[in-house]
Amino acid sequence: MQISSLSLLKRTLAHKYPEKILQFGTGNFLRAFISWQVQLLNEHTDFNAGIICAKRSLNKKVGSLNRQDSLYHTFINGINEHGEFVSNIKLIESIARELDLSIEFDALLECAKNPDLEWIFSNTTEAGIVFEENNQKNDHPPHSFPAKLTRFLWARFEYFKSDLSQNINHAVSKGISRGMTIIPCELIEDNGATLKEYVLKYAHLWNLDAQFIRWINEENKFYSSLVDRIVPGFPHERAASLWQEIGVRDDFLVAAEYFYLWVIEVPQNEQQEFKKRLKQDIYPLNIIITDDISPYKQQKVAILNGAHTALVPVAYLAGIDTVSAALNNPVLNSFLEELIFNEIIPTLILPEEDLKMFAREVLKRFNNPHIKHLLASIALNGMSKFKTRNLPQLLKYQRQTGQLPPHLCFSLAALIVYYRGSRYVNGQLEHYIIQDDQQWLDFYHTAWKDQMSVHEIRTLVNNVLGNIAHWECDLNMLPNFSETISGYVLQILQKGTLQNSISLTLEELS
Repeated sequence: MQISSLSLLKRTLAHKYPEKILQFGTGNFLRAFISWQVQLLNEHTDFNAGIICAKRSLNKKVGSLNRQDSLYHTFINGINEHGEFVSNIKLIESIARELDLSIEFDALLECAKNPDLEWIFSNTTEAGIVFEENNQKNDHPPHSFPAKLTRFLWARFEYFKSDLSQNINHAVSKGISRGMTIIPCELIEDNGATLKEYVLKYAHLWNLDAQFIRWINEENKFYSSLVDRIVPGFPHERAASLWQEIGVRDDFLVAAEYFYLWVIEVPQNEQQEFKKRLKQDIYPLNIIITDDISPYKQQKVAILNGAHTALVPVAYLAGIDTVSAALNNPVLNSFLEELIFNEIIPTLILPEEDLKMFAREVLKRFNNPHIKHLLASIALNGMSKFKTRNLPQLLKYQRQTGQLPPHLCFSLAALIVYYRGSRYVNGQLEHYIIQDDQQWLDFYHTAWKDQMSVHEIRTLVNNVLGNIAHWECDLNMLPNFSETISGYVLQILQKGTLQNSISLTLEELS
């Protein structure tokens, strides 16, 4: 069968699950994690929930999932808990429709009127849960995710106000509080509590009804969560053969590793009911319900996400494109191991042997030969990721030892160079697209020039480290930090091509 003859994936049956979930974000991770788990619950229990996916704006390159009737496949590939190789393709039917909020914000507000909606999930990256004071109630739509969520919740409160009888206690007694269960997946500290804090800040900023604020506090549940699954995304090299296998063209096919984990922080007195709502008594998924998420979060964010973020600019500037290829490079593999075991693990408070065991498993997952995880896909919002994933360990290492961690410092220097937007691959200059907040794109576009003096480079580094709005402190005040980062940046730029300079400098670090 020729690829050109394959039809686009479409529904053969009219059935869709009733819309009970609103999901902010439609990226590869959520489709291979949240939507995939909802599909399993729909298949094996009476969960019976469809998802409304709300995206910030349409990606013109891939278009809308609606053109495939909101259908797509997951391609799960890797080693299971029994050490056996697993590979399967699953059709995901749990998404009901996708909304482009840049033009369909009214449709989102209309969804607020649905009495069956129960859950809200989100993954808007570390840069998504922010409070932007210039977002106004009448913006259409507001820019930040918390502002959009506040508008949605306000629309829901306003619509069901008559049901609520303007008396929350009376409404709850009648079982019509219409409150939502809200579980963000963004990798920031206390993501549930932080999201709730920002919703309440917008409620006060916009002078919303005091009853609304009470309703938010008493009838909407915000739970912090931690997610773990490596999701490379669209499997470009295998797509054609996989399409042949399933018999249709699926432009939203998403590849993921076998392993997954979802840890949700729920007060003990709510845990039993929460597990029942997620049907964990009928079809247990790898979901941990706990009253303290911090031990899981500490090791996962610092080791797995921290290692990913530290590796990306270093390996990418060295001319390497995937995580597994980086792990198969002896110099880069040594760099990553020394960074994890010598600079990250000593800063964590969990038992050392447990951390080392977790780290060894992470390195095995990174080196999964069945998964092609592009470094460029991990590089999204690299400045925010370094702040949340790497900076805490860098600062703690310095406080504990009085010295700067060389590998973490080198990674930050490589990140700064990465934002030049070009690298050498086998002697050929290659330009690439950077994805981050516009403020960083504008800054680096102006700051980086083709020819720069040592003084200009040091000034650039000082300006990056001195961005208090981003780092929440002036990193130039850290002893010898600016000099160290500037030195590594100069080394990367001056040792011939970038590809050679990275390798030479890494060998010096080893």
